[in-house]
Amino acid sequence: MTHGLPGYVCPDDGARADVRTAPWCCPVCAGPWDLDFVAEPVGTPGAGPHSLWRYGPALPLPGAPTVSLGEGCTPLVPLTDRISAKLDFLMPTLSFKDRGAVMLAELARRLGPERVVADSSGNAGTSVAAYCARAGLPCEVFVPEGTSAKKTEQIKAHGARVRRIGGGREAAARAARAAADEPGVFYASHVFNPYFLHGTKTYVYEVWEALGGELPEVLVVPVGNGTLLLGAALAIAELARAGVRAPALVGVQAAAVAPLAAAFAAGAHELTVPGAAAPTLAEGIAIPAPPRARQILAAVRASGGTFLTVPEDAIRAAQRDLAARGLYVEPTAAACWAAVGPAAPADPLSSRTAVLPLCGAGAASGLAPDTRPGPVGT
Repeated sequence: MTHGLPGYVCPDDGARADVRTAPWCCPVCAGPWDLDFVAEPVGTPGAGPHSLWRYGPALPLPGAPTVSLGEGCTPLVPLTDRISAKLDFLMPTLSFKDRGAVMLAELARRLGPERVVADSSGNAGTSVAAYCARAGLPCEVFVPEGTSAKKTEQIKAHGARVRRIGGGREAAARAARAAADEPGVFYASHVFNPYFLHGTKTYVYEVWEALGGELPEVLVVPVGNGTLLLGAALAIAELARAGVRAPALVGVQAAAVAPLAAAFAAGAHELTVPGAAAPTLAEGIAIPAPPRARQILAAVRASGGTFLTVPEDAIRAAQRDLAARGLYVEPTAAACWAAVGPAAPADPLSSRTAVLPLCGAGAASGLAPDTRPGPVGT
């Protein structure tokens, strides 16, 4: 049943489309869609099922969902007296991407396509594949040829077909979008489809609930395509209407690939020149030209936040430091700790309280190699 599904609206030119017949992007400007949806108040923290579906009134899929793996309600644990980590590596596929993927799979199930396609360099592809398996939907994931074997093995394990594409991340995206133009195909894009963002916003609702109906002074978020940050901005705006104090958004990028940080520092409102594609341990946020760049920059500015960048040695050290604290996560997840943790230069948070996400299990990517010279004879 597709009755009552909120439709798409373009944030740039106002074009609108029915979700049942819409192309995967705005036909006027080819940009990503937003959703024509106003969330209802979610009520008292602590009510509802023990999953992200407890925030049903704030989600754009009416009625009871049938696609779920128990995602959401991940714990919040302190790292210092001011900084806490939300352990989204305890999600079903080890990543916050499950929050958005479950929305896309539930949407696709209601629309009834012949197959689902997605593009990803890792976590998003695994997540979409898992939830398509749960929904009984055929799935095909386009990945860059350099994607690690561990990532592709995870995707295949869920029954999805993996298509390796030469030419890097953008080439994989172009191939998926070409397939998405074919009849009977649903494009489960974590970037272009706004239902994904309304799933990731549950991250902030859970923080709000864990903190007794409040939010920290700062939310620190790793930013590549910006899907967690933009979802956070949606939730912050919705909770602000209920009188909840809005936090600042601090976006973190690897110094090797930091187009948004550079644009923000230059006072730009959009990317005029894409960033360089360079090797980085934080491959999950190494996005030279995020399609929602304008929205990301605007959200950070509106919150009174900023961008921070971290070099490779700091990412490596942060991953090892978190592992020594009992939290073994992939390098991309460690970038936020590198930016604001005890080893960060000065105090980038200005002594404010903060929450950062940890997602992606280190076992799926390995511990970043330590290039420091070891003791003689080792």
